[in-house]
Amino acid sequence: MSTISKSKIDKAGKVLCDVSREYDELALELDYVFEDYRREHLEPLTKLTLQLQEWLQTYEQDYYVAQRLKRKPQILRKLRRFSIRLTQLQDIGGCRIVVEKNVDVDNIVGLLRGKFSGEFGYKLLRETDYRDWGRDDSGYRAYHIILEANNRKLELQIRSRLQHYWSESIERTSVIYGYRLKESEGDPDVLLYFKKFSDALHYLEIGDALSSEDEIELQKSRLRAESIINREGSEGVISSYVNEDIIKTLAEVERQSSSGLNNWILVFDWNDANFVAWDIAGRNPEEAVKSYRRYEEQYPEEEKYEVVMIGSSDISSVRHTHSHYFGIDHHDSALEQMNQSLIGLANRMSLDVGSRRILSTLKRQGRWGKKIIKVDTLKNHFCLNVATFEESLALLRKKELIIGQDPISLNIKKTHEIGKYV
Repeated sequence: MSTISKSKIDKAGKVLCDVSREYDELALELDYVFEDYRREHLEPLTKLTLQLQEWLQTYEQDYYVAQRLKRKPQILRKLRRFSIRLTQLQDIGGCRIVVEKNVDVDNIVGLLRGKFSGEFGYKLLRETDYRDWGRDDSGYRAYHIILEANNRKLELQIRSRLQHYWSESIERTSVIYGYRLKESEGDPDVLLYFKKFSDALHYLEIGDALSSEDEIELQKSRLRAESIINREGSEGVISSYVNEDIIKTLAEVERQSSSGLNNWILVFDWNDANFVAWDIAGRNPEEAVKSYRRYEEQYPEEEKYEVVMIGSSDISSVRHTHSHYFGIDHHDSALEQMNQSLIGLANRMSLDVGSRRILSTLKRQGRWGKKIIKVDTLKNHFCLNVATFEESLALLRKKELIIGQDPISLNIKKTHEIGKYV
């Protein structure tokens, strides 16, 4: 338990979030208080993540688990936005579980609720279900559980894949647009679109069809939002993909580590949408947070760097838990995955961007049935920008959307399904 008084912790939050105040010796002293307080969330958070992984071993459906320690700029903005004290924040330490469907969210909540009865050292403080109506300010949907462990509050988010897809989409668009949409910044028409989009995904998830009037209104809203983003968005070059070889590199480092869970510090440069630094910070809370602070100072948010500390026992899951780092498109097509219609959306989500691009290339060239193409030709001449070519091609074979090993072509029997994807 912290030896720092609650009043001093709150004073640190008040002083550090005051943008009009000069950074002086008092601010420097309180900066260390802030870091000590943030660090104290890491050990109970790590224990929670490991415990969740153990409990979920018997769950037979796909899921991804990751933890994160909230970034300092985010914390200070939240204190200003809601005029609250630092000790009132309940999400400095957060854990996320991403599951396939909404019914899986219910199943996981039911499984965990019995575990948080006090026997394992967790006190369940509050449950909030944002799934049916979404948050008023943004349309965000998920199931939240607030826990207390070691006198520190932790937030557990449980989302379906569609709910996570919306959340990652708004994160991605926020950077391109230049406004933090989840924090209600930006043009009201852009904010309204994301609320409507969240509603549409919810209807899709619960099996309700959008009326033709609602779908037309959604399309109009999307076009208005896209026009605003194109007009006001960042002029920086954002590449169309992130080379996922970094995941292979991190996985190899992880394999050589003896720890079951590591804290990773990733630095993402939104100026060109690529990772510029990464570091394995290990399990020791003091050393991990010290590294976190050093990277935050070296790569400031105002220069469009995003420094995040992610805790995971399988770093490759970052592609799923933090997918907004991958598949970034230029702002002209920032809303590419939010196509003009929701028809076929559930199908499109089961393919990655690389797979859809391969399909589009083959379809554009008319490579059906006997009209074949060599894999090397496709990869080295027509799909040079598909960083995940091998993995994407394997997925297309698994789904039988292409036929042949080498050469290959589109499967005529899957014409209708391919049409939905591309």
